[in-house]
Amino acid sequence: MIYLDNNATTRPAREVLEAMRPWMDEAYGNPSAGYRFGREARKAVEHAREQVAALLGAQPEEIVFTSGGTESNNAAICSALALRPAHRALLTSTVEHSAVAEVVKFQESIGYEARCNPVDSLGRLDLEAWKANLAKGGLAFASLIWANNETGVISPVAEAFALASEQGVYCHSDAVQAAGKIPVRVDDLPLHALSLSAHKLHGPKGVGALWLNRRARFLPQALGGGQEGERRSGTENVPAIVGFGVAASLAARALDSVQAIAVLRDRFECGVIEALPGVEINGDPGRRLPNTSNLYFPGVDGEGLLILLDEAGICCSPGSACSTGQVKPSRIVRAMGHSSARARASVRFSLSRFTSGEEVDAAAAAVVRAVGKLRVVLPGR
Repeated sequence: MIYLDNNATTRPAREVLEAMRPWMDEAYGNPSAGYRFGREARKAVEHAREQVAALLGAQPEEIVFTSGGTESNNAAICSALALRPAHRALLTSTVEHSAVAEVVKFQESIGYEARCNPVDSLGRLDLEAWKANLAKGGLAFASLIWANNETGVISPVAEAFALASEQGVYCHSDAVQAAGKIPVRVDDLPLHALSLSAHKLHGPKGVGALWLNRRARFLPQALGGGQEGERRSGTENVPAIVGFGVAASLAARALDSVQAIAVLRDRFECGVIEALPGVEINGDPGRRLPNTSNLYFPGVDGEGLLILLDEAGICCSPGSACSTGQVKPSRIVRAMGHSSARARASVRFSLSRFTSGEEVDAAAAAVVRAVGKLRVVLPGR
């Protein structure tokens, strides 16, 4: 198997698994307990909090552990709305992850005004439209994805949030895909909240974090025992949190080598594009995550291509992994102004720091063979 779907999830690092194991076995104490057995678990949780904070250039007390990026996004948005009841408009982009887009869609159904900022054909945010949306006023929050999960296109977060901050708008970023792949620093931006997920950076599934600016107000969505500084009640998932901390520490150290991943990504693309005339990159080639390649194969049925690649042992996807295995035209590609036909003929390949040169060469050859078969079977397409 050659795994090129790392934007869906990543293989947990060996160091992560080793760090988690004791907390699933003999060190099972409740971190809220007052005796030594519980205090040891609390100490492990707080150390992980420091590790995640360090990845972001944040303070440990600003990190709230959650069940993942979806919960973090929902919590940030719902808190912003609850704390600003007089503001009835929401600003996002047309290329947000569904964990933001669906929340906005629901809020629109109950009376909020949704301002979904457009992007151009390369997936780049229209900053002039963003300024116009801000100028209308009445915004409860602005949420902008740091890097798109399908195309890897990196948003101009510094410029966009600086403009929003001038208007006094609550600012949130979904950095689930960006963190660990490129530098993500909250100390450089006028942000109020930011979302992370461990399994996107070689940590375990089922744990994430919400960074909350210590100067920003927050209304918790989960009430009960008052864990996580009374911002997210519920007994902490100690093994997963410990694993998240180790994964964050490893990711921080690996940021210096991300260019090596980009070199392999480009090598893969060259192998495919040179052998298959007409293949195009979806998204801005010069401003995207170093591991992400979203390719359009004209005249090819994307679902058929995925089936052939699966048979060849290549793991990739049509786009987001959050559609319960359904192959549908990419909402993101269509938001860039492309046709549904192009969206159906596009496939995402995403590498990790564990991907080898031999694997990308073999994967490129497999893609070329699979597309060749489909073009023979369906020459009219």
